[in-house]
Amino acid sequence: MLIHGQNNQSPLPWDLPLWQPDYAIFFGVLYAVILILGIGLSLVFARTFLDSMKSDRDEH
Repeated sequence: MLIHGQNNQSPLPWDLPLWQPDYAIFFGVLYAVILILGIGLSLVFARTFLDSMKSDRDEH
């Protein structure tokens, strides 16, 4: 039995007590931020790639 706020010292993600609200909120916000950053970076890279392809066609 785990005390509130205590984990079982396992590095495996499926051993985290995600049923506790503090863990669920923390990991929900963490994964939301990671998702937003990933979407933003992929849009930046796609726009950069398209702009570089456009400028290559203009030079030739």
